[in-house]
Amino acid sequence: MTGTHAYPRPTQAVVLAGGQGSRLRPYTDDRPKPMVEIPGTGTPIIGHQLSWLAAEGVTDAVVSCGHLAGVLQDWLASAELPLRVTTVVEPEPLGRGGGLKFAAASLPHPDRPWYATNGDIWTRFSLREMAAFHHERDAVATLALARPRIPWGAVETDEFGHVLDFIESPPSPYLINAGVYVFSAAFTALLPERGDHERTTFPRLARDRRLAGFPLPQGAYWRAIDTAKDLTEAARELRGETA
Repeated sequence: MTGTHAYPRPTQAVVLAGGQGSRLRPYTDDRPKPMVEIPGTGTPIIGHQLSWLAAEGVTDAVVSCGHLAGVLQDWLASAELPLRVTTVVEPEPLGRGGGLKFAAASLPHPDRPWYATNGDIWTRFSLREMAAFHHERDAVATLALARPRIPWGAVETDEFGHVLDFIESPPSPYLINAGVYVFSAAFTALLPERGDHERTTFPRLARDRRLAGFPLPQGAYWRAIDTAKDLTEAARELRGETA
């Protein structure tokens, strides 16, 4: 792939792990959302994330904590981790963009590109390919794009209203933000001190054609862990993968 070797691949990442996870209760009554274990693995979501980041060449991660931060910090302090981890806690709620900027201030190399991921995403794909894609498009920011399955069965009809077929959980016709990013060093300065970058920074970059979207490769595993049903599905898919 053009530019893959010339481009300094990111070796640092921010993990946004401050969410309350109210839809995952009772699992999140005593722990933050990224500390919820995928059933059958014995490892919390963030453990899977950090292993993935390390496998993709990341040596330093900044974990932004919030809700029940101490539980997450205690686990990180006691776990055998495959990379260096620093934790930060916002002094007050800064919003998603402000929180990202606050965490990025603790990255070891502010003059180099970096990855970011939401703390409730469980996925596997090549971050190196995404970084090369980002570089080739001269983007300031690149977001991974997923095509989730619709949770309902779809009904296909013809122009006369006859039912032709039933399709169980079809792929969505729309791509969504998969919650994984590559950012150039210059992106940090464009983030708001507080507020949501998806309503300020991203639209501005999109207008300037400096925001890129990297579709997840065919067959890549991706799941957002939002509800107890997602946990059950993830465990079932994991059993399918290892069966």
